[in-house]
Amino acid sequence: MPEVELFGGLRDSVGGAQTVNVEGKTIAELLENLAKKHPRMQERINQGIAVAIDGVVYRDDWQQPVPEGAEVVLITRIAGG
Repeated sequence: MPEVELFGGLRDSVGGAQTVNVEGKTIAELLENLAKKHPRMQERINQGIAVAIDGVVYRDDWQQPVPEGAEVVLITRIAGG
């Protein structure tokens, strides 16, 4: 079960925890299970997050696999251009 690190403002949706353990073979599955476990996260996911797996950032490729033992980090998306 991957340990997922949450940055900054995302932590309030999981009771202030810096990390949570969540099952998921893909990013989509991981986010779905995270929202089931911590319902307040669904709003944050809907607002837009990025997911880093072993240092590679994914913004929309939710079918990307989550390898066993990967470092997974959720980051609030920052708008701009």
